[in-house]
Amino acid sequence: MSDNGFVRTGDGHVVVQVRLTPKGGSDRIDGLGELADGRKVVLARVRAAPDKGAANAALEALLAKAVGVPRSAVSLITGHTARLKGLRIDGEVSDLIERLRRLTG
Repeated sequence: MSDNGFVRTGDGHVVVQVRLTPKGGSDRIDGLGELADGRKVVLARVRAAPDKGAANAALEALLAKAVGVPRSAVSLITGHTARLKGLRIDGEVSDLIERLRRLTG
């Protein structure tokens, strides 16, 4: 897997690092942010509360729609109960990276 800041690439997928704000008033991507340790992350917020996985499901749906892939192509792989999350997106790696770069500015 190679690393491109907030995106790690693998064979037929990318893993995106996200900082999620649940109960954020709207479902949207707020661009890129930087954590205190210097890591870059995608900043996202969803209306759903972090109850029984609702916020995680909303994040998966938001990211799928934002990059133009089916909902089934996005899965949460790390951070199930944390604000920092890793999401795997299956698809053509170069297309996904380009869409993510446009999405985050």
